Amino acid sequence: MKTVEGFTLRSLAKEYIITAENIKQINFNKMISLNESAAYLWQSVNGKEFTADTLADLLVERYEIDRETALRDSEAIMVKWKEAGIAID
Repeated sequence: MKTVEGFTLRSLAKEYIITAENIKQINFNKMISLNESAAYLWQSVNGKEFTADTLADLLVERYEIDRETALRDSEAIMVKWKEAGIAID
């Protein structure tokens, strides 16, 4: 999977949002909001190929959670990013 070009992560108070840098990518029906963990993952893989294992490794390293939980969470976030149109296979 890879993040879609043209989206930028921005900090807004204590939250993070993904904004489109290109008018073709803007969907005014949804705002893409990320928590701190998801923002960390986005920053780590933006512009690179990644898998659920890649994201799980990052989560285990940073948050010291068990591998099974990290992998489950990674798979879930990949589905959400794909549904939101900010990542593709």
